[in-house]
Amino acid sequence: MSLADPIRRHMPLRRWVLAAIGLGIIAYCALALNWSWLQTPKYQGMILQGVWNTIWILVVTMVLGFILAIPIGFVQAAGPWYLARPAQAFCTVIRGTPLLLQLWLLYYGLGSLFPMYPWIRESDLWPILRQAWPYAVLALTLSVAGYEGEVMRGAFKGVPQGQLEAARAFGMSRWGVFRRIWLPQAVAGVLPTIGGETVLQMKSTPLVATITVIDIYAVASRVRQDTFIIYEPLLLLALVYLTIAGVIVALFAWFESRLPKRIA
Repeated sequence: MSLADPIRRHMPLRRWVLAAIGLGIIAYCALALNWSWLQTPKYQGMILQGVWNTIWILVVTMVLGFILAIPIGFVQAAGPWYLARPAQAFCTVIRGTPLLLQLWLLYYGLGSLFPMYPWIRESDLWPILRQAWPYAVLALTLSVAGYEGEVMRGAFKGVPQGQLEAARAFGMSRWGVFRRIWLPQAVAGVLPTIGGETVLQMKSTPLVATITVIDIYAVASRVRQDTFIIYEPLLLLALVYLTIAGVIVALFAWFESRLPKRIA
């Protein structure tokens, strides 16, 4: 009998104990803490709006950021040098500076310049540019592009060159090689990493509250300021983030299960 056999036998018991402890904590929080503020229609509407804003900002910035990350990573992996150098500089700046600083530079810096130009104030874009959410989306998108651009650079370089050369030998065009071989294999290789980065991106969304965007973190802070209730809004905030993270992990696990398995 190996040393691991007793551990395997006791694992189910440990899981039951942990589940019981978790249910006990949930029951205590539900019964002993003050949740009466949740019955207020004002806070109910704010919570729904905050959750929705958090989700759509996360989805939009991840999609746009990853779309930008593909060419950023590709030019670093395959050149030419006059595109690779700016892409490297972009990734270095994004990864080397805090996201909060980037967000404030866009909102308080770039956003404060637009009102100085009459042709911008009188344009159809001014009702959008005067709001905070475009700068939040732009900052988070650039952050994703900077980090995922480096990830995609490694993914493109990790695709076996023999497959690319074989495709060219069969007469496939450069675009065909990229679309049918290079890009699919690179994306499949970084899919677990993208799932983790999406969870990290979700944890970065509370920063948008610093420029007046109403996300779920901003709602929790508003409830605390109005009611002087401290723990309950924070627990609700943690529950929302845990739920979103669980959905993200489940979705990426499903995507990975749909991918064809590599044969060693």
